[in-house]
Amino acid sequence: MKTEKFKCFIWVVSLSVFMLLASCANETNSGGRTVRLANTLSLSHPSHASLEEFAEFVFEASDGELEVEIFPNGMLGGERDVIEMIQAGVLEFSRVSASALEAFNDDYQIFSLPYVFQSQVHFHDVMNNSEAVQEIFISTESQRFIAIGWLDAGQRSIYLSDDVRVETPEDLRGRSIRVMESPTTIEMIRAMGGVATPMPFGEVYTGLQQGIIDGAENNETALTLSGHGEVTGAYIYTEHQFSPDILIVSTNFWNSLSKSEQSLFQEAAQQISASHKVRWEESVDEAVTQAETKGVHFYQIDKTPFIEATAPLREDFVAQSDHHRKILEDFQSYLD
Repeated sequence: MKTEKFKCFIWVVSLSVFMLLASCANETNSGGRTVRLANTLSLSHPSHASLEEFAEFVFEASDGELEVEIFPNGMLGGERDVIEMIQAGVLEFSRVSASALEAFNDDYQIFSLPYVFQSQVHFHDVMNNSEAVQEIFISTESQRFIAIGWLDAGQRSIYLSDDVRVETPEDLRGRSIRVMESPTTIEMIRAMGGVATPMPFGEVYTGLQQGIIDGAENNETALTLSGHGEVTGAYIYTEHQFSPDILIVSTNFWNSLSKSEQSLFQEAAQQISASHKVRWEESVDEAVTQAETKGVHFYQIDKTPFIEATAPLREDFVAQSDHHRKILEDFQSYLD
């Protein structure tokens, strides 16, 4: 109870500070405007470099009239905290994971569904061209925010503290796998044979080290940027999810912009989405090389048993509504 009260206190303090900032800090020294962008990830993460590129593009394209100030490392709170600040209109932008948006609009569930995307090529094709994606991006307008772009957050696979090659759901039976606080992801790990264990990301290293959990699921960069490669024996390419990070903006701020200013921000988002793909691939290659020196073994497997085991989750999503069925059909139409 004390912990919850403390979290509430911190959020109220942050909100109060930003209400003050909103009233007096929207002007730069040159008479332009400063907007704030929250990122829960670290300065060393590829997303931070991409967001810096976003800020640079906006500043230069607006001739210094618009300046983006980035708050990394979760300085403003967790993903739910910053989404709520954006809803309150006291924060303009944030990069958040698609799974964090499930609680605000269930259309975002599709990005957490296992094996919706069959490959990285399929993933990028859908994200760049699908009308359904654009509809999802504006579907939260009534919640006072929309999305204007996305960044590749890579594929997600399972890694274990011991060096075990996993090829079927039976191989994961009884193994505790750390997951995000996402109902879809929890059900996915259960369907894949594991025991889903929700846990804050910051506790995963200790959890693996002390045997509290047997493994986790994430992309390769978690092995290096978070040090998980030091306590991991096997990385198994289940590739159960290809996850986008989403760039969201407060509708309170967005509607205050002119059409040309909105276009400027959208162009910036499109540019960094393309350049981030290269940046991300380079970071993954580097992570794999570094993790191998730590003793991590990487295993490519036939994903068919896992695709079949998780089929009920995709079927349940479609069964929710015709709208969901059309979204999934749209995504699948981009398969070769």
